[in-house]
Amino acid sequence: MTRVHVIGGGLAGLSAAVELAGRAFVTVHEAGPACGGRARSYFDRALGARVDNGNHLLLSANAAAFRYLGLIGAEKTLKGPGAPVFPWFDLEAGLGWTLRLSRGRVPFWALPGGARVPGMRVAELGALLTLLRATGDRTVAECLKPGMLAHRLLEPFAVSALNTSCDIGSAVLLANIVRESLAKGGMACRPWYPAEGLSESFVDPAVRHLELLGGEVRTGARLSSIEAADGRVTALSFGEERVALGPEDHVVFAAPAPVAASVLGPFWPELTVPDAFESIVNLHFRLDAKPVLRGMVARTGFVGVVGGVTEWAFVKGDVISVTVSAANRYTARENEELCATIWGEVRRALGPVVAGGLPETPPPSRLIREKRATFTATPEQDRRRPGGRTPFANLVLAGDWTQTGLPSTIEGAIRSGVTAARTSGLV
Repeated sequence: MTRVHVIGGGLAGLSAAVELAGRAFVTVHEAGPACGGRARSYFDRALGARVDNGNHLLLSANAAAFRYLGLIGAEKTLKGPGAPVFPWFDLEAGLGWTLRLSRGRVPFWALPGGARVPGMRVAELGALLTLLRATGDRTVAECLKPGMLAHRLLEPFAVSALNTSCDIGSAVLLANIVRESLAKGGMACRPWYPAEGLSESFVDPAVRHLELLGGEVRTGARLSSIEAADGRVTALSFGEERVALGPEDHVVFAAPAPVAASVLGPFWPELTVPDAFESIVNLHFRLDAKPVLRGMVARTGFVGVVGGVTEWAFVKGDVISVTVSAANRYTARENEELCATIWGEVRRALGPVVAGGLPETPPPSRLIREKRATFTATPEQDRRRPGGRTPFANLVLAGDWTQTGLPSTIEGAIRSGVTAARTSGLV
């Protein structure tokens, strides 16, 4: 049977492996101690709780992600409000509201009297048309119109989707997301996230699925070099271990972009990959007890926040988990000061909907800075993304840093794995 070596056990690699399992003997080589990459769970000893290394919100339009969950039998591990509803809080105005999108394509939600963004004008919707028509090097900021729709919805949505500021973020990449979600109507925008954890939804079921079909997952297996001859990869080295490839063997390279540049670059001088990156800050607060929520947040389990550092706050059991995107701007801020600032914002945004409120003093916390969370989603970096094909007959690329048409998202990573599997010719 044909053997496929998948380099990298993030969602791109797992997606490719799931596609190929049963058609070939699949081995996933993951450099770290566990699979999942930026979408995994772990037990934090300091907090005494299991947390996700980041917060990810899926939309019902994310067809590749839901297909992947279906293949590994995990489609029922997500939860959400079941409707296109999003609670928000504006820290500057001290104002909370709920965005309720229309179920169909016609944006009735934006009309006067609808569940629209407070203070917005209908004319501001023209920014969406400008965005959808964007080409080339246009940035998000160049497409938006001043007003509350931009300030309270489009800008925070863009920053979280691109993990890049609107001033330099690619309008084309954001438009591709809008085209697949908001432009299709509210039913394409229903929010979902793991009921238990990212690993329990996206990683552990995939590993079990692969093993059930005869595949294997090797952790702590860091690729150090490759050998190539006659237009094919002939061997892989993992430290002192050398794995020779047979004439029918294939490789799916799904490790991060810098690894691709260092390992593949010597054999492929024309290869370009993204080389500028944005960080993400995730901050987890452990409460004394699971809070009792009220209102729309009790239904959704999260709230979007504008006007401060905090962007999204999720309530997961007795843990409040905060995500801050495009976090390079906060690199110089000390962890302690950042924790205090964010907790103050969380108290203002969530305190009114928590029975008994939230304590003034920050509870035990864990701040995680992912310095190279995603490539910086600028037009220039987007042009550096390679496709899935390579000069080697038995090697294909996967990863959210390859050319998926989307920024670095779960949906993009999973799509890249599917594309890689199909490009290999084994599917």
